[in-house]
Amino acid sequence: MNEKISVPVTNDFCPQTLFCYGTYCDDGRPDFGLFCWFSYIWDGELGVMMCIGDEKQTKDNIRKNKYFSANLVTEKMLPMADYLGNSDGRDPKKITGNILIEKGRRLEAPILSDSPVVFELEAVRSFPLNEGEVFFCKIRNVLMDKNLTDESVSLEKRIRGIAPVSTTCETYFSWGGRALGGWGELAGREER
Repeated sequence: MNEKISVPVTNDFCPQTLFCYGTYCDDGRPDFGLFCWFSYIWDGELGVMMCIGDEKQTKDNIRKNKYFSANLVTEKMLPMADYLGNSDGRDPKKITGNILIEKGRRLEAPILSDSPVVFELEAVRSFPLNEGEVFFCKIRNVLMDKNLTDESVSLEKRIRGIAPVSTTCETYFSWGGRALGGWGELAGREER
């Protein structure tokens, strides 16, 4: 048996999946932020709960508009997602023409074209905390790359094919556990 010791409160070594949340600002421009405090709930149907700490443009937009997208981040998307997560959403020049964006199919929410799985969400309830806010959301639509629905291909092969990214200890990790870089380090690695 491995010896356990008490440490300061942390969620280290508990990787979480990364999502870029897409919202529209008051002036109609899209904004995306990078988040990982995201999980699923059951309330008569599958839903989502997520928490956003501190004050940021994405949180303001979700409060006002209620609609947003959660775009699964893959290894291919990681430099762009790192940029989106480490750039100020209040800067009107944050989103450039090199980031491919589409409109949601059911809700007024922008989506990232490169994301293989996108949830279109409606925030139906929220609970403010001291320095964050928890949102409970209804899933109004799920967009998925068609190849992910091919059940003749093993689930393992389909997941490896999209290579979702997770994070812990302020580090991004591949599906297989390889370190991909620290938060804020990848933003300059590709042209936006």
